[in-house]
Amino acid sequence: MTAAVVEAVVRGVPGVDADRVLAAVDLRYIRGQTPDVTPAAGSGERVGRAEVAFALHVVLFADLLDAVPSAAAYVADGRRVVLDHAAVRTVAWPCGGLPPGREQVTRLLEPLGYERHATYPLTRLRMTGHAYAHLDRPEDVPQWFVSELHPDEFSAPFRRVVGDLLATSVDPLAAGDRDRLDRLAADGGLPVDDAAALVAALRRCFGRHHRLPVDRDLDLLAAESAEMAWIATEGTTANHCTDRVDDVTVAAEAERAAGRPIKDTIEVSASGRVRQTAHRAAPVVRTLTTVEGDPVERTVPGSFFELITRDRLPDGSLDLAFDAANATGIFAMTRPADDG
Repeated sequence: MTAAVVEAVVRGVPGVDADRVLAAVDLRYIRGQTPDVTPAAGSGERVGRAEVAFALHVVLFADLLDAVPSAAAYVADGRRVVLDHAAVRTVAWPCGGLPPGREQVTRLLEPLGYERHATYPLTRLRMTGHAYAHLDRPEDVPQWFVSELHPDEFSAPFRRVVGDLLATSVDPLAAGDRDRLDRLAADGGLPVDDAAALVAALRRCFGRHHRLPVDRDLDLLAAESAEMAWIATEGTTANHCTDRVDDVTVAAEAERAAGRPIKDTIEVSASGRVRQTAHRAAPVVRTLTTVEGDPVERTVPGSFFELITRDRLPDGSLDLAFDAANATGIFAMTRPADDG
């Protein structure tokens, strides 16, 4: 896997500020694996699945920089981000034209070379978290944390609203996109142009693909689950991207000194080896409708930016684990500010 190939794929995705995001992402640690020669578009040179997976993370981080001002300010200070993981939320419920729950995302991740390596019960949230690492380069290619909310553990009115909302979901993947995914899964690589086209298609999957809720229904969802309310307005948007830093305590203090909306505390895993904190989610304005059909603007939490430090295991490998208590604490970043 080489930085030059990742860069070539990113630059081939329309609508991405490639110069900005590539200046912000630290690709130095993947250099030198193979000759670092940029493949030419149309050359037919193949891009491996790890490079496609990495390029997708870079593109989604570019979108997050556009959506989260505190993340943009973080990289504007000159930092080079080591992408550790991204997260996405799903609902374990029938979903219209999309597969239910995490299958919406795993159908995309598995052809890229990801495999689930751990499951975390998020009991307080009535959710389950699933961690996916890359089979080829687990320490280098960013992981995914895919969560599922379980509507069957909520009230009947809640389930009705969830069912009605998700029934409107449509699949953003076209036949050609599925063909590229199938070829990547079968061959482990694609030509550069096809890899860029696939990343562009996968990027579209990380968004909201159901209609927006009416305001009364959003209030009903929020009363029982801030997480489902977030999904109602934001869908399967990348909930956060994460910088892997040497010392999260030092990094958090620097963020606080810079006046950015950093979490008050650091989440520490039961092992003590994984430590996390995050910015509070950026507020976004969504135009909903009332039950009478009138437009109404609501300011709701959007995505956010996270910081993580991972220590090494006794065998020298990086501890790639997550932690249920940590995750629950980080999820609070998308709760309304007055919820704490």
